[in-house]
Amino acid sequence: MAYEGLATHFKNNFSLMHHHKWGLSDIESMMPWERQIYIEMLTQFLKEQEQKMKDLENEQRAQLQSMIRKKM
Repeated sequence: MAYEGLATHFKNNFSLMHHHKWGLSDIESMMPWERQIYIEMLTQFLKEQEQKMKDLENEQRAQLQSMIRKKM
């Protein structure tokens, strides 16, 4: 918890437990640096997944526009 405020600590715990199904005892037993590494890795993973979704949406949008142009 040395790297984050108390509110952020509880929000991160909630996210790890609720969205990612980690146990509170597993989270609380981590060393602070270990916890920080996992949170950073998870944040990076989620950013990559978000970018993949945006790329897919853009690709689908471009395909749809191409299909519309062909019909005209």
